[in-house]
Amino acid sequence: MDYVQCLATGIVSRVLSGRSLDAELAATWSSEALLSPQQRGAVQDLAYGVLRHLGYLDGALNQLLQQPLTDAPVRYLLLVALYQLRHTKAPPYTIVDRAVPACARLGFPRAQGLVNAVLRNFQRRRSEIEAAVLATDEGRYSHPGWWIKKLATQYPDEYQNVLETGNARPPLTLRVNCRRIARTDYLEMLTRESIAARPVGRHGVIVDKPRPVAQIPGFSAGLVSVQDAGAQLAAELLDVHDGMRVLDACAAPGGKTAHLLELADLELTAVDIDAERLRRVADNLSRLSLNARLLQADVAQPAQWRDAGPYDRVLADVPCTASGVVRRHPDIKWLRQPRDIPALVIRQAHILDALWQLLGRGGKLLYATCSVFSEENNGQVEQFIVRHPDARQLSLPLLADGIKQIDGQLLPDVAHDGFFYALLEKI
Repeated sequence: MDYVQCLATGIVSRVLSGRSLDAELAATWSSEALLSPQQRGAVQDLAYGVLRHLGYLDGALNQLLQQPLTDAPVRYLLLVALYQLRHTKAPPYTIVDRAVPACARLGFPRAQGLVNAVLRNFQRRRSEIEAAVLATDEGRYSHPGWWIKKLATQYPDEYQNVLETGNARPPLTLRVNCRRIARTDYLEMLTRESIAARPVGRHGVIVDKPRPVAQIPGFSAGLVSVQDAGAQLAAELLDVHDGMRVLDACAAPGGKTAHLLELADLELTAVDIDAERLRRVADNLSRLSLNARLLQADVAQPAQWRDAGPYDRVLADVPCTASGVVRRHPDIKWLRQPRDIPALVIRQAHILDALWQLLGRGGKLLYATCSVFSEENNGQVEQFIVRHPDARQLSLPLLADGIKQIDGQLLPDVAHDGFFYALLEKI
């Protein structure tokens, strides 16, 4: 267990220094090829868990330390062990006994006594420490203070649920490929495999007990894809029909691209600025036996890549804070800074203005983010309509059962992540 603790400690340390959690996990699997599936699962659980609950863990550790730690790896090791003590079923004595030698493995043998004392002190004073930490917003909600204040201002009635949902484990949600199998038939397939699941939205299925992709029936055969129920709305809201010319901007990793092609026979162009992520689009389309034109380009510079003629539909799934998907990417809430938002808003506006030029008259553009911050969402759309008198915002059709929206804003809940959608028509 001490080796697993050490690996998780290294991942948390590098993430909080500015690295992506996904990138750090991928690098760890590459460098630690001999890890068993159980060890990988344990490392991933610890890294995700610490980042989900960092506000509480940091607050508890500050209560336990008499003075700041100068050795950052020791602090991160303590955070990992505190997470284990509070959120896992491992015996407390085992967690402590493994964390102490982990200090030596990390290169800090002189900190062994401190680690032992801090963790045992937490066990003795747990009720007292929890009361003190949970009395603070950062400790209770495990989000940065600025994030909590912003949500409390923008969603005074819902912000607590949004924050608590952001710390929960996300569901495993699948999108059934309607070209290959009916959802009712797929649910029957899962029942035969003794896999409990329930429908969500129009094409979605939530699997009660998450599992690796390789263990999802029909995945390799292209019967289903992994996609959040909120994300599945994008293709449906765009209102595509056979024969349309469609542009999917910022397309990677390709879930929405594939969904569009599952719904209709389209002449579809998928653009993304990142070559590696564009390869993931190609892989997804190949697995599903679907075809699209793939272009690596900056969608804000269409003169460099556009093909002839206007598009009937444009999906503008723009770069954003990703503040609506933090339960899947808990590093985001600690890496994102308030100063990032104005720069993203400017980038989004540039992309919208550029893509609007490519839309034919009478065509529709769906503006989409995975954010819950109003500056990126309704605020962005309001400014766009001021700049473009030929734009009209359309009412969104009735969304599927189990999915709620407030003026295009889906707030995260047990069924889906947080997304925003605005449907614009060129008049």
